[in-house]
Amino acid sequence: MNYKVTKKQNNSDRCLVCGTKNKFSLNTRFYEVENGQLTCTFRTEDWHQSYPGRTHGGISAAVLDELIGRAVCIEEPDCWGVTVELNMKYKKPVPTEANLKGIAHITRNTRKIFEGIGQILLPDGSVAVEATGKYMKMPVSQISDGDFVNSEWYLLEEENDPAEIDL
Repeated sequence: MNYKVTKKQNNSDRCLVCGTKNKFSLNTRFYEVENGQLTCTFRTEDWHQSYPGRTHGGISAAVLDELIGRAVCIEEPDCWGVTVELNMKYKKPVPTEANLKGIAHITRNTRKIFEGIGQILLPDGSVAVEATGKYMKMPVSQISDGDFVNSEWYLLEEENDPAEIDL
């Protein structure tokens, strides 16, 4: 089903998941969609492998950790999450050299803690990996050194940004 993109979220310079200046990054792009969920698009490469043709499970965990952790930003744009717990269920192999999607939403949100679930979807739409996570809310000034928000956190508008995403 196609969902209208309502907002694109920021990228950073050096992040393994979304970094635009990290040669090993997945170059993930995050989009808020009309059904209140957060989705992402990314591409795995051969250097993300564990076994030949298979993406390392830690890469899948990193994507889902960031995806669930960012989902709270839909309702709380200035909220930053620090992972307390992440639980993974690997259902199918995630291929290398593949264009993939992820989707997540928040299941519980309190003053200090939020929880969510996420999935990595294969090109055929089937679920490869599922995760649940719990995160502590913190201001970015307590999470990172320096002036991260002003120096390397930005909206990357691109010609090929989708107006809709099929999930």
